[in-house]
Amino acid sequence: MDFGKYKSCIEACNVCATYCDACAVACLKEDDVKMMAECIRLDMQCAQICRLATSLMAQGSEYASEVCRICADICKQCGDECAKHDTEHCQECAKACHRCAEECAAMA
Repeated sequence: MDFGKYKSCIEACNVCATYCDACAVACLKEDDVKMMAECIRLDMQCAQICRLATSLMAQGSEYASEVCRICADICKQCGDECAKHDTEHCQECAKACHRCAEECAAMA
């Protein structure tokens, strides 16, 4: 299936959602889970908005660009939070979030 102009954004959102899910689970296994609370919260929200954005883009919905705008904001916030932590899972997640934020901003 050809998703045209949405292809790279859909791919970035799918990667981001996967990294956010993995990061949230890894954060729950950290010794100081309380310190990771904001990271976990944003990981969960970011993964959800990425999934919604991919679904709407795949459908060619007229709401896709508006959701992509919101997705870009959440991805940036999540990426910034993850970047504060030295763990490998947070650093990898931050990269995926920032890439997704750029892709979604271009769609907004």
